[in-house]
Amino acid sequence: MKLPEDVPDCMVFLLAKAYQKAHAQFKKQLKPYGLTNLQHLVLEALWYRQGMTASMLCRSLILDKATLSGTIDRMIKGGWIEKKRSTEDKRQFALFTSRKADTLKDILVKVRIETNTDLLKKFSMEEKILLKRFLMDIIDTE
Repeated sequence: MKLPEDVPDCMVFLLAKAYQKAHAQFKKQLKPYGLTNLQHLVLEALWYRQGMTASMLCRSLILDKATLSGTIDRMIKGGWIEKKRSTEDKRQFALFTSRKADTLKDILVKVRIETNTDLLKKFSMEEKILLKRFLMDIIDTE
């Protein structure tokens, strides 16, 4: 996409367009599995740290509880994750990936890696490292 000369230098617009492109591309790749981008993100977080509570998962993914609550419920109903009483605090529930999710783990991680690779194929290694650092800096800005 080439911007017209008279479009202001607007990072908000450019970041939004980059997000839209990345989100749409990943969504398309996940469609055959019946997963959304956010559901995939939840699975990856749980694959690397099984037994997190919903609060821990929210902090880990930098999401609010309202956003994640419905997603967790739909993933439980869809057989992607399981909710069990926490062994540490019986008032809380721990979240675990299901056998269904674990069976598809290698494939789904590969889909994410391939999507990332495709999105960044025009960048050198140094540019990829810088882009990630810049994006993390934006996320960490208060």
